[in-house]
Amino acid sequence: MQRFFRSMGLAPLFAALLMLAGVTHAAPAAETGLLPACAAPGQAIREAGYVTIGGIRQWMTIDGQDCANPVVLIVHGGPGNPNTPFAKQLFGDWSRHFTVVQWDQRGAGKTYAESKPAEDETLTIDRLTDDGVEVARYAARRLGKQRVILMGGSWGSALAVHMAMRAPERFQAYVGTAQLVNYQLDLAASHARTLSLAEAANDADSLAKLRKIGPPPWTDPRAFGVLRRITRKYEALSSDPAPKGWFTFGPGYDTPAYEAAYEAGEDYSFLNFVGLKGDGMGPRIDLRRLGLRFAMPVYLLQGEEDLVTPTVVSRAYFDELIAPSKRFIPLARTGHDPNPTMIDAQYRVLEELRGTVP
Repeated sequence: MQRFFRSMGLAPLFAALLMLAGVTHAAPAAETGLLPACAAPGQAIREAGYVTIGGIRQWMTIDGQDCANPVVLIVHGGPGNPNTPFAKQLFGDWSRHFTVVQWDQRGAGKTYAESKPAEDETLTIDRLTDDGVEVARYAARRLGKQRVILMGGSWGSALAVHMAMRAPERFQAYVGTAQLVNYQLDLAASHARTLSLAEAANDADSLAKLRKIGPPPWTDPRAFGVLRRITRKYEALSSDPAPKGWFTFGPGYDTPAYEAAYEAGEDYSFLNFVGLKGDGMGPRIDLRRLGLRFAMPVYLLQGEEDLVTPTVVSRAYFDELIAPSKRFIPLARTGHDPNPTMIDAQYRVLEELRGTVP
């Protein structure tokens, strides 16, 4: 099963959002009594190591040039696609004005390698939400903050909203990109839009595949992969790509052992997402069930060419939200995966928030 989803074209480049300027191995704060890391303003911090979260050792990185800066907690996508291996290329400069916290979620990346799940252990949104809230609490205490900025994209956006609703007191603002709102609605809109593009292009091969799987709900775990390969094909025609080298594993991650763990965690996590019979975490996602009132400002960034979490679904959800303030930010020539337009827009939002974070 290790290469199952990779063979379907599901080794997504959706490592979305942030940081590290290189990996160093500092003593995890959980093993030093959670002493505050920020002794004085202007002090830099760079930590990378395992912290006990949810009863298991999970990989966490903290990177910032001034520990007095606002803290941003990034919730990676996939599931199973940590950002940590690509952080330097994607977000190497962000640590000047923010302290960036990331963690490889249960079942992903270095957390998978260190705390490999049992064969019959399943991932649940509830368990991952608890993990995420615990990470936020740990980061705030470690860095001497009351709240952190919460950022997530794609799968990570759905998980981040669960976290924001579970523990609103932990978060200063929520910044979502490629917002996954409702698995069935998003993929139905994705299938319909992609089918119309294939019809306009007289793309017989894609049309045959799309008609074979039909619109969701699906019981075949391969159906998502079929659709995703075709959406990538059409997004590439109308969006700007990521620069070459963005998704090359950085120092500390560029080993055969880590690559094998990354792939195995990706397969494990994604299988838990779609389910063998359409019964995984993904098909259960419906953010409206959590409520529509946010206790913090909300920013949703949306690629205009995104065929996976289409604008029609995310915009409708945004319009229903109640929040102290909210903004919907369309991104031209941007699909579902990160590109410079997306990364730059995320940073501009963070800069806007920087003056409001205590």
